[in-house]
Amino acid sequence: MKCPYCGRLGDKVVDSRESKEGEVIRRRRECLECGRRFTSYERIDEIPYMVVKKDGSRERFERQKLVAGLLKACEKRPVSVAQVEAVADKVEASLQERPEKEIATAEIGQAVMDELKRLDKVAYVRFASVYRHFRDIGEFMNELKDLLNTRE
Repeated sequence: MKCPYCGRLGDKVVDSRESKEGEVIRRRRECLECGRRFTSYERIDEIPYMVVKKDGSRERFERQKLVAGLLKACEKRPVSVAQVEAVADKVEASLQERPEKEIATAEIGQAVMDELKRLDKVAYVRFASVYRHFRDIGEFMNELKDLLNTRE
């Protein structure tokens, strides 16, 4: 595995742990060149899920895009990376439970918003504002009012 710090190949596994669900193996590694430690994750490479975009085009589901969107929404919020990963895991697991291998971006976005609404209201509003493309401030205000009325 290539070291993310020095770029050299060659490391040793210091610790391995299986996730609770048994779907991922987390490996703590130490670079043999620079001695720094880093983490890698192993998952089974299954049949790819295709995302049907708004314009009808299809592309392969990429977990990293999902995580990047979540991280952006949760920026400067009291949300840990572990919580972001947990949301991504939940959304990805819901995809894998589906019998069909294609899913619309609208469904993925809704699943993410449902999870963010429970996790952090501000992150939810940030994600919704980008995802839903509010046309004017009125639509945005309606969403905020709905959020305030459904406090948990």
